[in-house]
Amino acid sequence: MNPTIEPAPRYVALIPAAGVGARMGGTTPKQYLSIYDQAILRHTVQAFLAAPEIAHTYVVVSADDAYVDAALNGLDGVSILRCGGATRRDTVSNGLQALASVLGQHDWVLVHDAARPGLTPALLTKLIQQVGQHAVGGLLALPVVDTVKRVVDGRVETIARDGLWLAQTPQMFRYGLLSDALARATEVTDEASAIEAMGKVPLLIEGHACNVKVTLPSDLALVQRYLAAQLQ
Repeated sequence: MNPTIEPAPRYVALIPAAGVGARMGGTTPKQYLSIYDQAILRHTVQAFLAAPEIAHTYVVVSADDAYVDAALNGLDGVSILRCGGATRRDTVSNGLQALASVLGQHDWVLVHDAARPGLTPALLTKLIQQVGQHAVGGLLALPVVDTVKRVVDGRVETIARDGLWLAQTPQMFRYGLLSDALARATEVTDEASAIEAMGKVPLLIEGHACNVKVTLPSDLALVQRYLAAQLQ
């Protein structure tokens, strides 16, 4: 009797885009601000569409999102899930639940911030190649190179930067493990934190400064410079 052959795992992108970007100010959510005549979210999605390893891209927005259809108009290989929640964790968890009949337990999910439009296909390939055989999963991150200060009760302290990393995205974990981790951990700010809360150790893959997250108005000019270099 022939043993059952497990299908090769797929790689899909899940982009939580239900946030309002309060620190940016203004009335338009930051993922819909325009850079080079395209919404930030569209730039972000196009990085995944350009990566041959990605089988499909899912964007999770709030039920009443009035911007996403125009922002992603005309793009193939992307689906919109209108099940966003109050927090990033809720939005990702809801998106995973919506894909329960689509994804297998061992398929890889790459969760990426909607407002990181500088992601490149090369970074995606690097992450997939180095994490694809890992037992837990992993994420892009940058080692801390500056001196780190902390203020405690008005006193300034210097923190040793050895071993410190700045988490980026995508954060790549298998569908079953990530779903279970987020169901257990309700107070986390990223997917890796939920995985770590289970006692597991994700792999850190060095990313790049181009993959910066747009958080403040001043970040827009920086992202524009990186995108300009990519478009040349």
